[in-house]
Amino acid sequence: MALADLLQQDAIIPALKVNSKKQLLQELAVKASKLTGVSEREIFDIILQRERLGSTGVGHGIAIPHGKLNSISSIKGIFARLEAPVDFEALDDEPVDLVFLLLAPEGAGADHLKALSRIARVLRDQDLVAKLRKTDSASAIYAFLNEEQANHAA
Repeated sequence: MALADLLQQDAIIPALKVNSKKQLLQELAVKASKLTGVSEREIFDIILQRERLGSTGVGHGIAIPHGKLNSISSIKGIFARLEAPVDFEALDDEPVDLVFLLLAPEGAGADHLKALSRIARVLRDQDLVAKLRKTDSASAIYAFLNEEQANHAA
């Protein structure tokens, strides 16, 4: 599964200003609502519900919040680079500055897990993460993520 299948260039927020985890999730819900047509509230509630099970902050300043919605037909991703890291209650207690929100249809079982796995694998690449942290250009972020995808496929 390619990141390009999950993430469109208009789904990248290159320099998001937020002060808290809650505000971050709210802003992601706003962006996701514009891309999916699903209400901000429904998206926010789904990702907050998942966070209550345990933080999706996976460590090293990266979080992969996710949730399933009845009202979408395909898996959608949104990537945000934060201007300043926020506490995300991550596994390693490091604040988060790179966030990949993944929304999947309710029945997307294995595809949802494959997408999460692909995102986690790509974001483990320290060189890529360094490039993502250095740019506030949506097109550059999109290119880096897709370039990395091509490198992993080879």
